[in-house]
Amino acid sequence: MRKVTLVEGDGIGPEITQSVQHILEAAGAQIEWDAHEIGLTTYEKTGTLIPQEFIDSLENNGVALKGPTTTPVGGGHRSINVSMRQLFKLYANVRPIKTIKGLPSRYENVDMIIVRENSEDLYKGIEYKVSEGVAQGIKLITAEASERIGRHAFELAQKLGRKKVTVVHKANIMKFTDGLFLESVRKVAANYTGIELDELIVDNCCMQMVTKPEQFDVIVTENLYGDILSDLAAGLIGGLGLASGANIGQKQAIFEAAHGSAPDIAGKDLANPTALLMSATAMLDHINQSDVAARIESALKKTLANPETRTKDLGGTLGCKGFTEAIISNL
Repeated sequence: MRKVTLVEGDGIGPEITQSVQHILEAAGAQIEWDAHEIGLTTYEKTGTLIPQEFIDSLENNGVALKGPTTTPVGGGHRSINVSMRQLFKLYANVRPIKTIKGLPSRYENVDMIIVRENSEDLYKGIEYKVSEGVAQGIKLITAEASERIGRHAFELAQKLGRKKVTVVHKANIMKFTDGLFLESVRKVAANYTGIELDELIVDNCCMQMVTKPEQFDVIVTENLYGDILSDLAAGLIGGLGLASGANIGQKQAIFEAAHGSAPDIAGKDLANPTALLMSATAMLDHINQSDVAARIESALKKTLANPETRTKDLGGTLGCKGFTEAIISNL
């Protein structure tokens, strides 16, 4: 039995996390949940976005499944996700993007993984108001972090039998920062002779992703570019409702859906738990329960392939509860 920190989150978070809990239990996952609150709901109750109890839980358990959370608007509040990535040193954001057989999509045979450096770049938050009407942000890139994310991408490619890693950059313009990132990944690539290194400027990469997305295997890139490209890639397969996500560090890992908390549909049984469920199967792989993950993935694909058992956002008629029951019946 593995203890896992659980965050239900805000908005639709409680509905979809409870759905995932039911499915994992039905599939036989050996998990003991350690539930905690963070986000807007917690802030309204306690005045803090990330309570110490949650921090202690994740430090002890090492793994968390997190529903979508809301950061209060204004008041100088930093993004909860950015704060947690820095707090727990979750240096790698991993976003698998794959078309689901039987589910209508703009493209076929998309199967890529975007590996995004999570700890620096413009998201480091080093910005200032220089004077009235003038602000400055500092883009921080280090060889250490760049090589680390490069190794993560190549190790993942090697583990999964992938043949190509594409490093995405803008080194033609930002010669020092992006130049350092590119050189660092090249240095790492030299140690993986069986995997091809491809190099693409970020604007060209965007065009290539919407004209021929099947050419991509593993993409490794900086924080800002990775944020943009991962959402673009989700649009290739049907949107953020089908996009799982993982934030990986040396000691802790947080698995979460890529989408937001959607407060406008909270409590209406309209939420689609697919993205969080796919994040949960990645978590199961991470904690060596891959057999359970494979059963859930098979049941999910079967459910999505049938138009009658899809959620309303995917053209079906089922709500969150009905969709959950359909997946469990397909296990």
